[in-house]
Amino acid sequence: MNDHAKGQKRQEVKMLNRKLLEITGVMNVESFDNEEFLLETELGFLTIRGHNLHMKHLSLEQGLVAIEGLVHSLAYLDGNTATKSKSFLGKLFK
Repeated sequence: MNDHAKGQKRQEVKMLNRKLLEITGVMNVESFDNEEFLLETELGFLTIRGHNLHMKHLSLEQGLVAIEGLVHSLAYLDGNTATKSKSFLGKLFK
C-alpha cells in the first residue's frame, strides 16, 4: 500500500556534498544561527548542526527549507519529543 494513501506523513531530506540541504515537511523554524538549526517537522523536531549555515530558501506554505553551509550532523529529537524539545528550547532561550 502507498503510505501517502494511508494518511501517513512524508518527509524528504536531500543533501548534496554536505553543502546544500533541502528538507520537506517543515512546519516551523524554531531557531537558527550559523552553527545550528532547529526545525519542527511533521515527523518531529530535527536539529541540523554545521559550520557557516544559512537559510537559502524558506517556504512554510510548501513546507520546504533549503540550508547552505558545511553540514556536520542531522538528528531527530526522539523519545518523549514534547519534553525533550521543551527542555532543549528552554536551554536555548535562557
